[in-house]
Amino acid sequence: MKIKRILAAAFMALGPLTAFAQQGPLRIEITEGVIEPLPFAVASFVPENTGATEVAGQIAQVIGQNLSGTGLFREIPRDAFISQITNFDSPVQYADWKAINAQALVTGAVNVAGDGRLVVKFRLFDVFSEAPLGDGLQFVGEAQDWRRMAHKVSDQVYSRITGESGYFDSRVVFVSEAGPKNAREKRLAVMDYDGANLQFLTDSSAIVLAPRFSPQGDRVLYTSYETGFPQIYELNVASVQRRQLNVAAESMTFAPRYAPNGQTVVYSLAQRGNTDIFSLNLGSGQSTRLTSAPSIETAPSFSPDGSQIVFESDRSGTQQLYIMPATGGEPRRISFGQGRYGTPVWSPRGDLIAFTKQNQGRFHIGVMRTDGSEERLLTASFLDEGPTWAPNGRVLMFTRETAGAAGQPALFSVDISGRNLRRVPIQGSGSDPAWSPLLQ
Repeated sequence: MKIKRILAAAFMALGPLTAFAQQGPLRIEITEGVIEPLPFAVASFVPENTGATEVAGQIAQVIGQNLSGTGLFREIPRDAFISQITNFDSPVQYADWKAINAQALVTGAVNVAGDGRLVVKFRLFDVFSEAPLGDGLQFVGEAQDWRRMAHKVSDQVYSRITGESGYFDSRVVFVSEAGPKNAREKRLAVMDYDGANLQFLTDSSAIVLAPRFSPQGDRVLYTSYETGFPQIYELNVASVQRRQLNVAAESMTFAPRYAPNGQTVVYSLAQRGNTDIFSLNLGSGQSTRLTSAPSIETAPSFSPDGSQIVFESDRSGTQQLYIMPATGGEPRRISFGQGRYGTPVWSPRGDLIAFTKQNQGRFHIGVMRTDGSEERLLTASFLDEGPTWAPNGRVLMFTRETAGAAGQPALFSVDISGRNLRRVPIQGSGSDPAWSPLLQ
């Protein structure tokens, strides 16, 4: 990923910053490797009434954490500020922000009404051209949703500077794990993308695996062993009500995933020593067999337009990646490197496929073009597996487990350049993450 500052020289020493002050609006262009993050400042948000004082500071703090966490931005600490924003409508003293090399400035105000309604306003400024970047916006919600308001502001700032959609106002469903390896308890949990607002969706009475969000983010598919062998369930995130899908109740069914329309599910079914991919129409309950090779086909994932499915198969003798039409048909192999490939996931942008690769005793998270070209390995570890895409297709989250009997699974994220590897802060251990779309 290359990041280019069109107005000011944020990433290379190209001379005095003032020499670039008339080249156009502040913009980061994401293409390949980053040299230096863009410095920005988040001024303390102005509380417009006494009930907003604490939450105003919390919102500003989360915005700074969100943007810094991308690796594209570097937050200037508040103790370096010369100016303080005490009135949302006051003119910006650009010279004071230039003096500390802030190239972008976020200002805001917060109001908490007596009925608990929260109003958050913000503005974004290009310091060196001394102009706002877009119009000011405001978001309205419940007071307890202040973190979500911060994520919404962050998405707007990210989008205006990079030209890409954001991913902060999203959630991740995953398998929360506890206990030793030989007696591991697993239950479904959901959280904000950054690990906050954890909520458990199931208890630990049965092993659960591979949760996957619906395209609307309101439902989750997963595999449960509560009957003694794997079966697919669908859970409503808001009500936490669930149902077992009516597919081959006496056979093992697993690795489910929604189609982009949210009304079709693809999954693997194992019977009589063979594993194939099937689709299920949730409305009619009709199942259709999509593969019929004498091999193991699993981990299906739809293209964003719903026309194709990528999956893993050992039909060639080793575990490799294949693409076929969404209605079935002859697949074409796309992975040809050394090692074994699995858990493919199509990018929401449609341009890349993420995967797990095992080669020479190491596991990797990688990406390749949809024709198999330009393969790039982003990580290497004792065990990295199960990538999931952020809604904007720029970041991946995955499971990493350390070696040894005491090794515990954890969630990590990395951008598609292989930079900015970060551990996601969660309570305890976790695996099998799946990112939601942006919340509505």
